[in-house]
Amino acid sequence: MRTHPAGSGRLARTTAWLGGAVFVLSLAFFVWSYGVRFGRSTPANGSPGVAAALAVNALLFTVFALHHSVMARSGAKAWLMRVVPPALERSVYVWIASVMFMVTCAAWREIPVVVYDVPWPAKGACLGLQGWGVWLTLRSAGVIDPLELAGIRQVLGRVRPPSLKVFGPYHLVRHPIYFGWALMTFGTPLMTGTRLSFAVISTAYLVIAIPFEERSLIDVFGDEYRAYQTRVRWRMVPGVY
Repeated sequence: MRTHPAGSGRLARTTAWLGGAVFVLSLAFFVWSYGVRFGRSTPANGSPGVAAALAVNALLFTVFALHHSVMARSGAKAWLMRVVPPALERSVYVWIASVMFMVTCAAWREIPVVVYDVPWPAKGACLGLQGWGVWLTLRSAGVIDPLELAGIRQVLGRVRPPSLKVFGPYHLVRHPIYFGWALMTFGTPLMTGTRLSFAVISTAYLVIAIPFEERSLIDVFGDEYRAYQTRVRWRMVPGVY
C-alpha cells in the first residue's frame, strides 16, 4: 500500500510539477543566453569595462553558488523542513535554484570581444564536443532520476532509499554531469569574453565544490563510495582532475 508523506496533496503535487517546469525553463533560458546573448561580439551601448563586468559576473555566480552550498547542508535542509512540509523540501530548493539561475543569466554582464573563432573543419570538432557534453549531461541525469532531482517523486511518495548507482558515464569520471558542463561551455567554436567568463567562473565553482560533495557522499554511502573512488580515479576530467 502506497503512503504519501505530509504535504503530498494536490497543492503539493502542483507545486512540485511546476517547480520541475521552472527548472526546465531555467535550462532553456541558459541555452538561449549562452547561445545568443553571450555570443555577441558587438558592444552594446553603456557596456561596462572588462574588469567591472568580471567583478559583477563573479558576484552573481557566487551568490547563486552559495545557495547551492548552504542548502545542500543537512542543517539547512532540517531548517527548511520545519518551514515547509518535508515532501516539498527538494521542490522548494529547485524553485529557488531555478529562479536564481535565470536571474544570474539575465544579469550576466557582457564582454563582447572575440577570444577565438574556430573555422571549419575544426569547428565541427568543437560542436561535436558540445554535443558530447549534452549527451553526458542527459545520460548522467537519467541515471540519478530527473524526477527525484526535481523534487517530484518526493511528493508522490515514491522515493527509494539512497543507493549508489554506477552506470554509463559514471565509469568514466565520478561527476560526469560536471564534465558535460565543461564540454558544453568550453567547447564552443566561437568564444567571446562573455562566454569565457561564464565558462571559467561556473566551472571553477564545480571544481571547488566536488571535494565537499564527495564528503557528503561518503557520509551517506561510506566504504561503498570509497571503493568507487578507487575504481574511478578521475573526479571530473579524465586524465586531468
